[in-house]
Amino acid sequence: MSKREIVVLTDVALISAVVQRSMADDIVKAAQEAGAQGASIHYARGRGVRERLGIMGLAIEAEKEVVNIVVSTDQLDRVFEKMYLAGNMDTPGMGFMWVTPLEKAATFIPPEIVERLTQHHTPE
Repeated sequence: MSKREIVVLTDVALISAVVQRSMADDIVKAAQEAGAQGASIHYARGRGVRERLGIMGLAIEAEKEVVNIVVSTDQLDRVFEKMYLAGNMDTPGMGFMWVTPLEKAATFIPPEIVERLTQHHTPE
């Protein structure tokens, strides 16, 4: 049986965006074009002052999509900007984005990439 090792990523951050329904695919596509590897999308229901804009003050169902993308810190600004622009976040009511620094993360990383990264960061 082979030895199992955890490859821990430490220079990573989580970009989260809460956006209007049907915008997540465009945002993920822009993030991937900027270098992100993938994303997770889930649905949520928003609550706030905008929900009272319906007829006679009745609440409007505010369905949202939530996009989560983990990126390396050197990709962070580029991916964040592309997501912001793709989601039209400069338009009122289109959504909200934030970044959460991650202390550590882990997933499968192909051995050839691990080797390349460890050679690249080896002190001389």
